[in-house]
Amino acid sequence: MTREAISDKLIVVGIDGMDPCLTRKYMARGVMPNVEKLMKHGSYREDLVLMGAQPTITPPCWTTLSTGAYPATHGITCFKKQGNDIADLVYGMGSDSCKAEQLWDCFVDAGKKTLVCQWPGASWPPTKEDANLMVIDGTQPTFINMLPIIDSEEVIIADVKTDEITFKPMAASDGNVPCVVKDLEEVEVGAALRDGGHLTHTILILKPEDGEHALSEAPYNIAFSPIKDASGWIFAPDDAKEFIALFNYGFLRRPCLILKNEAGIYDHVSIYKNKKSTEPIVTLYKDQFTRDIWDEVIDGDSPKPATRDMLLLEIAEDGTHIEMYATGAGKPDNDNHFYPKALYHELTEKIGPIPTMGNISGKSKKLIGECHLGAWEHEADWQAAAIHYLIETKDVEVVFSHYHNVDAMGHQIMKYLKQRDFSPMSAEDYDDLMQMVYEQADRYIGRYMDLLDNGWTVALVSDHGQVCPEHEPHLMGDGTGVNIRVMANLGFTTMKKDADGNELYEIDWEKTIAVAPRGNHIYLNIKGRNQHEVKDADGNITIIDGLIDPADQYEVEEQIMTALYNYKDEKTGNRIFALALRNKDAMLLGLGGPDSGDIIYFMAEGYNIDHGCCLSTTQGCAETSVSPLCVLAGKGFKKNFVTDRIIRQVDIAPTLAYLGGVRMPAQCEGSILYQILENEF
Repeated sequence: MTREAISDKLIVVGIDGMDPCLTRKYMARGVMPNVEKLMKHGSYREDLVLMGAQPTITPPCWTTLSTGAYPATHGITCFKKQGNDIADLVYGMGSDSCKAEQLWDCFVDAGKKTLVCQWPGASWPPTKEDANLMVIDGTQPTFINMLPIIDSEEVIIADVKTDEITFKPMAASDGNVPCVVKDLEEVEVGAALRDGGHLTHTILILKPEDGEHALSEAPYNIAFSPIKDASGWIFAPDDAKEFIALFNYGFLRRPCLILKNEAGIYDHVSIYKNKKSTEPIVTLYKDQFTRDIWDEVIDGDSPKPATRDMLLLEIAEDGTHIEMYATGAGKPDNDNHFYPKALYHELTEKIGPIPTMGNISGKSKKLIGECHLGAWEHEADWQAAAIHYLIETKDVEVVFSHYHNVDAMGHQIMKYLKQRDFSPMSAEDYDDLMQMVYEQADRYIGRYMDLLDNGWTVALVSDHGQVCPEHEPHLMGDGTGVNIRVMANLGFTTMKKDADGNELYEIDWEKTIAVAPRGNHIYLNIKGRNQHEVKDADGNITIIDGLIDPADQYEVEEQIMTALYNYKDEKTGNRIFALALRNKDAMLLGLGGPDSGDIIYFMAEGYNIDHGCCLSTTQGCAETSVSPLCVLAGKGFKKNFVTDRIIRQVDIAPTLAYLGGVRMPAQCEGSILYQILENEF
């Protein structure tokens, strides 16, 4: 191929979950100047919409963006895929599951220095062993190096009225008994709490708290500690107070001093390794988000150095009460998801430690607006600094980057943009928070405006938006497990019961016609194709064959689809399913084939969880939509140009390939966006 490049340097700035409708809403308020600058220097649709592929969930859409192929072609159809059993889920977003060539491989083959940074669409393991390719993580969409998490985020509360040091895991969950910690040296650390990896597992979603519906209510760890007068320290002011902070699931103890300022008011907390230490690990002041705090985590049998971020949320002026937040901590010195491995060590030396996980739940404006937002600001700073460093020192010419703040924080906020009976705060409070999230995304985009000014081509894209549903969603379409409730109500999935008639979390395969694992997929329980290992109380395993004769598959599919269309919401009387198709017919939407279910379905507008379960044209309350966003700016594109062309996710890869002067990805199914190119095509 001998096509001359129109643009020598390209960057894809990917923002997960960024909605064109909300973007325009907040632009109108004047808080997204960098998106406006991109638009003045580039091309876009008036509505900013990028026609999304199906399903509207992270890994398939990012893979479509980077291959120019639909999910039926590239084979990434959700976060997970089916294991040997149709109810088993295994990791399904790795490059080893992708059947289509990635655009970055085309650039690498053309001799272009190419960086793939946290791209959650079949980017890991690296798709090539080549000196021109660098890959930073991408094993999951959130924080870089999130897997495995060794220490979870938590809130630490100390008070003079507290009697004992306690650690309460998943504090918002029912039935969790606080763990009273008296002698930490005698407690054996349970490695199972922290182990990562991609194991085959079955998640059955029978009630809202089992799946994605409950992401905004996700519990977090809380450590409680009594406040006392300081004693036993090698040094401490006479008026200092002390408490113990617990980290690492309660197995790491750190003594803390509550100290006064010059005016005699308690206003800061110093955390020490032990009472013999002369220098604190860190000193925290109220509302100052403190980054890169070096301490330890227990990894296996020994402590190892690690970092976390912290925030002093509350401190009583008389020193009688404090509240602190700490992010989680990833595995220290984890270069497993960097290619080449030396990249990890160079970046952490030059840029600093990789930020740690912060994903606290959506019931508190302070926790979301300061803790969660603060963690994502740190991630943005590190990621942008790393990308610029590699551009400047390694002559990187092509970048595929992804940042996840909008999606992660949107899951905590989205459903509350409509006022509900159970809303912890007002819809106005949640709108304020969502605006803060989009302002943060705009600041992140702004970190690349220097590239735009220096002749780079910049593609701002998202994978999907997020929708605030009008009605309460039903337990169907959840991408995290096997959806039971609607399928059980329709009589297609049957659960085993105990002696009192209560449902157990176990499928009765001798009576189950079909199951709905992941989002959008229904699999029939077919004889000869589907066998199930069933273990009895004594551990004996029986193999149970499928229930449906293959000759009856077509008719059973018809029964299931008819039942889905006739399934009504009890309050509104309206159907909750927009569309149900056989596998072969789903090819019309870019789904189907061996990596999809026997039936593909989509929830009706207004009955969605958030995204993933619905068509990419779905809209919701509070000016939300599931559509992704697209603005293409810089060298090669018309400036301040509005097109009426429908821009599809499959069109991004071939357009960038054309601009970059490289061949099209082998399985590319999209078209070059010739209407918005500066040069006539």
